[in-house]
Amino acid sequence: MSPGPQRAGGAENAAAAPAAPAEPIPKRRVGWPLTRPREVLASFTFRLTLLYAVLLAGSVVALLGFIYWSTAGYMARQTDATIEAEIQGLAEQYRRRGLSGLTTLLVQRSAQRPTGAGVYLLADTEYRPLVGNIDAWPDVEPDRDGWIDFRLRDALDAGAALGAEHAARGKVFRLRGGLHLLVGRDVRELTAIRGLIRDALGWGLAMTVALALAGGWLMSAGVVRRIEAVNQVGREIMEGDLSRRIPTDDSGDELDQLAVNLNRMLARIETLMTSVRQVSDNIAHDLRTPLSRLHTKLSQLRDTDLGPEAAEGIDEAITDAEELLGAFNALLRIARVESGSRRAAFADLDPVVLLHDVAELYEPLAADKEQRIEVAAPTAPGAVLRVHGDRDLLFQALANLVDNAIKYTAPGGSVQLGAELTAGGSVALSVADSGPGIPPELRGKVLQRFYRIDASRRAPGHGLGLSLVQAVAQLHGATLKLDDAAPGLRVSLALPAAAYGNNQHREPR
Repeated sequence: MSPGPQRAGGAENAAAAPAAPAEPIPKRRVGWPLTRPREVLASFTFRLTLLYAVLLAGSVVALLGFIYWSTAGYMARQTDATIEAEIQGLAEQYRRRGLSGLTTLLVQRSAQRPTGAGVYLLADTEYRPLVGNIDAWPDVEPDRDGWIDFRLRDALDAGAALGAEHAARGKVFRLRGGLHLLVGRDVRELTAIRGLIRDALGWGLAMTVALALAGGWLMSAGVVRRIEAVNQVGREIMEGDLSRRIPTDDSGDELDQLAVNLNRMLARIETLMTSVRQVSDNIAHDLRTPLSRLHTKLSQLRDTDLGPEAAEGIDEAITDAEELLGAFNALLRIARVESGSRRAAFADLDPVVLLHDVAELYEPLAADKEQRIEVAAPTAPGAVLRVHGDRDLLFQALANLVDNAIKYTAPGGSVQLGAELTAGGSVALSVADSGPGIPPELRGKVLQRFYRIDASRRAPGHGLGLSLVQAVAQLHGATLKLDDAAPGLRVSLALPAAAYGNNQHREPR
């Protein structure tokens, strides 16, 4: 299939309406940034905020780690210093009074504070307790300097069970005669303080990360919402509404300045596009009237007796005038469709009935070329398809597609019209032929005005047929797609479905 002319019959004679004035720039509403989570998580702002949260968490970990080392580490060093002082005192007694003096001092300290912070134990060569306030030698190997960390269990009242275990730290020595001495401290308070500090560090880190992520989410959602407003306006402009503008809030920030500059650019583009369309539409409108008069005068002159040669020349001139009128009518029709002035005529309709009407109109033309023209109903039994649109414009668009299909399909070929409900919930109206088709690299160009694959332009037409179809598709919010029919070309127009039920189809007229 290739782009060709529209049918001359049913042309709209009214000139294109002037472009509507640009709408005032809407103000952005400031509110809770409700945005879909997937959009926020995929946004660059959230990824940047996540990186900031990681860096902030690393900084907090370093700071809190230094605090932990400064507090818990200082207390641990103080404990070791206290133990060293105890050892110095016991060593002094041992040097002055010998083993008996050391034993007496251990008995006194153990008796004075049986459950205090000090831990003392003198054991024999087999590590059996001799004097001290613990009843067994810890089963722990000392480090290179003689320090050990072990567990103690509180001794409660006589006859009662042992208390809970807690941590202790000490230093061991070997005395003359194979005796072993342990001097240490109960470090349960140090352990508890360490736990409190670790808990505080953990909660502080968790709260820091949570607040960073929450702040990043809110900031990202706000940015995504503002960018989505720009994208929404861009989509509406691509659909043909050049009067749309990006909302602003007069905050003066970067995004607001960007929106202002984009609005100025859009206003300039709209002015240029309006000027170009106005020129072409004015030319078409102004020349259509003299061409109509020329056509009328040539028809009147044809009725006079001018001889066979003059009559043949007049017939050719009439044909040329009709082609020019058809081109101008097509331009004006496209201009009216693109202006959006036909939306008031939208109504729910049955697309299958519309396809049968188009097929019935072109059936004689297809029969002259020995072609088959068929309509394929939906595959679901008893299904009813409904679309919301302008019946006359949709009829004209389908008529252009069928006219092109018949024109470029060889005698004996087939043209098939179909309607089906797609997986996305839209109704796809299609026209497929068994002709030569259109190369994939040219399927985008054939939608342009006056573009024709036949560079010599020997075939009749003006290259406006598919341009009108595209304008009708944009007016209806539909998707126009050109595919390979193998062989031939399949053109599908996907319209939003108005309803989908299980009633029987109405019989085509």
